Amino acid sequence: MNLKSKSDAYAKAGVDITAGYKAVELMKKHIARTATPGVKDSIGGFGGLFSLDLAGIANPVLVSGTDGVGTKLKLAFLLNKHDTVGVDCVAMCVNDIICCGAKPLFFLDYIACGKNTPEKIADIVKGICDGCVQSGAALIGGETAEMPGFYPEDEYDLAGYCTGIVDKNKIIDNNTMREGDIVIALPSSGVHSNGFSLVRKVFDVENSNIKTPLEELGGKSLGEALLTPTKIYVKPVLALIEKVSVKGISHITGGGFYENIPRSIPGGLCAEIIKDSVRILPIFRLIAKVGNISEHDMFNTFNMGVGMSIVVSPEDEKAALEILKANGENAYVIGKISSGKDKINII
Repeated sequence: MNLKSKSDAYAKAGVDITAGYKAVELMKKHIARTATPGVKDSIGGFGGLFSLDLAGIANPVLVSGTDGVGTKLKLAFLLNKHDTVGVDCVAMCVNDIICCGAKPLFFLDYIACGKNTPEKIADIVKGICDGCVQSGAALIGGETAEMPGFYPEDEYDLAGYCTGIVDKNKIIDNNTMREGDIVIALPSSGVHSNGFSLVRKVFDVENSNIKTPLEELGGKSLGEALLTPTKIYVKPVLALIEKVSVKGISHITGGGFYENIPRSIPGGLCAEIIKDSVRILPIFRLIAKVGNISEHDMFNTFNMGVGMSIVVSPEDEKAALEILKANGENAYVIGKISSGKDKINII
């Protein structure tokens, strides 16, 4: 910390430079956990350096993704719990780039807040680092912007960016998908980080008691269930594509089944999803019940318990399920690929 770098005038305007220095010191121990061999400098410089290891990659292609946490952050504010939303931030980026087979390399975060409370910022970064460890990505940089008058003192926004790498010849692009292929589901951990504008309206979370345990949620409170971090699928999927020819992957985010699964389906084919095979989590049944939301709208908004779908050939079904199970995923079949123009049909 540079003790000479202090501005009384800036502090009177609501920006505490020294708080930023303290936050960086507090987060360093978390960032150290994410270090990988490619990291070439420590946090605090003007840019994050990363050296590529191209061994075994004939035609390297870099793949990038960026996203935020959205209004799920409102739950973190209400519960004063800030050490898990960073996982959501990482998950929303790395789960996207894994859909084309890319291995995450590094991650950067951006935190904008009304007031820089070092301990809170360190909690947020702890969650980001947890997500980076889960995905094998290194946190090589970031920015914390104190913006008084723009954000309330006790609120913040959070976004992130990741870069991964894939061999051009191994990019998953659905060109080999055929009628009769199998659609496999990877279970979600909950609502993940989408649809929270609707969730907040359904439960009126700002004016309700969200800390009371509910029988419908197995004794969890509504707040606890909703704040459950997004599951990160990187390592199980990487393990799968090493041994099985994966034909398509969809990350089920905003837009639910109807928007996301078709993004991995080529023209002339349709994913037939067997509705009764979907293992719907209790939180979604509660949302539908309290909000009086139609089944179509539920599948069109939420992941319904399926965080990711994967398409493989019928002869690879057994091996794929075994590999995913060995890597901690209780995967199961939810449908198949048929001919058709609609790209998705839930039956």
